[in-house]
Formats: sequence, C-alpha cells, structure tokens
Amino acid sequence: MGEAHRSPTPTARHRLAKCREGNAEALRTIVRRHAWPTADLVGAPASTAALMILLHAPDLDFQLTCRDLIAQAVADGRCPAPHHAYIADHCAVELGQPQFYGTRIDPTTFHPYPVRRPETVDERRRDVGLAPLDEQMRTLRLSG
Repeated sequence: MGEAHRSPTPTARHRLAKCREGNAEALRTIVRRHAWPTADLVGAPASTAALMILLHAPDLDFQLTCRDLIAQAVADGRCPAPHHAYIADHCAVELGQPQFYGTRIDPTTFHPYPVRRPETVDERRRDVGLAPLDEQMRTLRLSG
C-alpha cells in the first residue's frame, strides 16, 4: 500500500488490487470455515486486521454478509462495537445510503459522507465507543 501511495503507477495500483483480492479471498475462506474471526476467537489485533481486510475487499456482497456476522458478534460481546460501526458505515456509503456513525470521510472534500440523522450521530458514536464526530475530524485534520 505504501508503494502505491508513494508511486501511484498503474503497476503499483494493480499490485495493490491483487493483494486486496488475495487478502479478501483468504478472509472469505476463514469466514466460510469458522464464521467471523472475533476478538475472543483470534485476539483483538487479528480481529481488527480482519476488519481492515474486509473494508478493502472488492466484494460488497461479502462485506454485507460479514457486516451481519459482526453485528451478531458485537451483540454477543465477542467483538468490539466500533468494528460494526466501521463496516456498517462502509456498506451504507457503498450502497449510496447515509452512514450511521460518520466514520467514512470523503477524500475529495475531507468531510464525512452524508450521515443519517446527523443531530444524533454523537449519541450513536458514544454508544459504540467512538469519540464525537467533531473530535474525530479535528484529529484527522491534525494528522493529515
């Protein structure tokens, strides 16, 4: 990924896409055999890595399936709640719908993609353990 950002050539982008496809296929195999790799099953770092792979997977149907598995795992206390917030927002944006938690940021405007009921977004974010949206945006601007 670093190479594709440092030198965004067609070759680098192709390699990145192939890597993401391979990672997604490996995750698909894991999910098919064992269900979602929850924090209680594989540890928090590995579960978070699985989420990162999922967020970059090129298959929305797979993401939607995993979104539902993650929602159940969060409800059962086997997965951190922010994992569901990130995949739920990702899927909503990909479907052209408003997101729930404001975790997806439009890279061209550096503002969140549209948020459902923005007046209550910070309550939803608090419920899943995320900082207020304004605080997230300040942090992103400082680190960017």
